[in-house]
Formats: sequence, structure tokens, C-alpha cells
Amino acid sequence: MSELIKPWRRIHTKILADLRILKVQEVTAVSPKTGQEHGFFVLDTVDWVNVLPITDNDEVVFVRQYRHGSDALSLEIPGGMVDPGEVPDIAAARECLEESGFLAEGLTSLGVLNPNPAVFNNRLHTFVAQGVRPSAAIQNTPTEQTEVVLIPVAELSDMLLDGRIDHALVAATLWRYLYLNR
Repeated sequence: MSELIKPWRRIHTKILADLRILKVQEVTAVSPKTGQEHGFFVLDTVDWVNVLPITDNDEVVFVRQYRHGSDALSLEIPGGMVDPGEVPDIAAARECLEESGFLAEGLTSLGVLNPNPAVFNNRLHTFVAQGVRPSAAIQNTPTEQTEVVLIPVAELSDMLLDGRIDHALVAATLWRYLYLNR
């Protein structure tokens, strides 16, 4: 722990909105430096997972889908929320199967990331799965529509650098994989 920077002490949390996938909280915390109280907003949500599914042909299984936040199509690896009581690697395999129809077994962790510590309190668990294979139909909910896109691993760096892959959490997972496998 730092000798200069100390954690703040939370003294009050108020839920401002419960929005199914996250809660907006107003947190009051005391500065360890001044002793003064300050208000902050925290987005309280469950942990997330991303899985980098790679076929025996060295192709990554991506899903293309429409995203309401960006109002655009997005090229992403399978991922989503960890259900209550679910462990992250099981959630990653489930999300892969649901979104792409590919079976991901023997997942290897690429580590855990903090999506945005300024406002989010959750973690992103990242995985790679080698030797994935098509196994089932895509299982989209009524609010989802995904399309599978297979991309050679050799093209990932170029796609990240030129912006064809621009989802920050997907990019972080891919860069970590590329770094570990250089």
C-alpha cells in the first residue's frame, strides 16, 4: 500500500436507481487527507467475462452485434455478465455458446481487469479457449442479434490498430493475449 495515498472511508450509500443490469449509487466518503465528506457516483454491477475463442484453424470467433450505447454495429468476442452463484470460467463458456454457438472447453485465464475504477465497482474476467468448435445454434434473447465472424489470429493487431475492433474491453483482452503469445 502507498505511504502517500490512503483509501477513503465510505460513510453512506444511497441507491438512486436500480436498472436491472446495474444500480446507480450515490456514495458519501470521507477524505483521509482532509477529513471532509464528498459525494461520488458508483455504478454497482456484477462481474463480467470475455472469452477469446480460437478454432483449430487459428481463427478467432467474433460476434457482430448492434450496440445501443454507440448506436452502431460492434465486432466483439463473446462475453457478458456472470450470473449469481456462477464462477467466471463457466460464465465465459456459457456466453460463448449462447452468443456464437461455439463450445469453449478448457479455458485459460488471461487475468482480471477493472473496467473503469472511476465509476464501476466490478471486474472483467478474461479467458482464452483453444480448439473451439461449432456445437449449437446461437441462443440470442429477444433483445440480441449476433452474427458469427471468423477472423485469423494473424489479423488481430492490424484490426486493433486501424479501429475495426474498438470495444475497449475486447481490445484489452486481445492485446493481453497477443502480448502473452508473442
